[in-house]
Amino acid sequence: MTVHPSQLKDRLIGPSIEVAPGVYDALGASLAEQAGFETIYLSGASLAYTQLGRPDIGLLGLSEVNDALLHIRERTELSIIVDCDTGFGNAMNAMRSVRLLERSGANAIQLEDQTYPKRCGHLRGKTLVPAAEMVGKLKAALDARDSERTLIIGRTDAVAVEGTDGALDRAEAYREAGVDILFIEGIRSDGDVEKIMSRFHGRVPIMANMVEGGDTPLKTAEALEGLGFSLVIFPGALVRAVTHMATRFFATLRRDGSTDAFRDRMLDFTQLNKYLGTQAMLELGEKYENR
Repeated sequence: MTVHPSQLKDRLIGPSIEVAPGVYDALGASLAEQAGFETIYLSGASLAYTQLGRPDIGLLGLSEVNDALLHIRERTELSIIVDCDTGFGNAMNAMRSVRLLERSGANAIQLEDQTYPKRCGHLRGKTLVPAAEMVGKLKAALDARDSERTLIIGRTDAVAVEGTDGALDRAEAYREAGVDILFIEGIRSDGDVEKIMSRFHGRVPIMANMVEGGDTPLKTAEALEGLGFSLVIFPGALVRAVTHMATRFFATLRRDGSTDAFRDRMLDFTQLNKYLGTQAMLELGEKYENR
């Protein structure tokens, strides 16, 4: 399947919800593509978990996110939504971040209104920048992009800090600033969803975030579509699944001194190379060897 990333904007205004699994490397992106997804979400939290072995508390920098994006873009033609945290600073930092990530292959870039360093949207103790400061940052991001096909996502974490009504007011300001998608993080209830949709549905695409064990009740993509959401991300699901599997794998290896008991839950050497297309790449390389 060949996907044209520029179609993301069109898909978000269509009748069907866009489902974007979270990834943190090129292998995960290729697995998502093989499974039939058209969009993936480069999760800052998942990068912190896997690259640093640390929580999502603002430890990553722009260059680390961009490096991961470059590897993913080389491997896949899927639409890529990139978690840009707070833009890594003020409005000028946000402009630089957008320019760099767009050139590296981002199709949508998400900016949030937390102070820096930020926290995962489902951790306690978040603090926010003033709404006016965030509006300026979003306007800077919109001005910085080279193409209007590169979408800017305005995220607010105000539900946990200022309540739902405060979050709605911030979201309205971000919509007026010109963002392409609104992301109201940490929705607590169906009542929150009703308030959000009564105010914004049909005016701007709304994004949902499903976090296993987080503040927002888990719903299927079909249910979220019925509620009016245009996009749903599952940002950390893959790393949680991999961590669960790897914990069992290492326990088995430590206990047995062998991987035999785990073989039915893993690929062997030949199977992995078949998936990676090793033989085809070797044959391609032979075309350019001196003879």
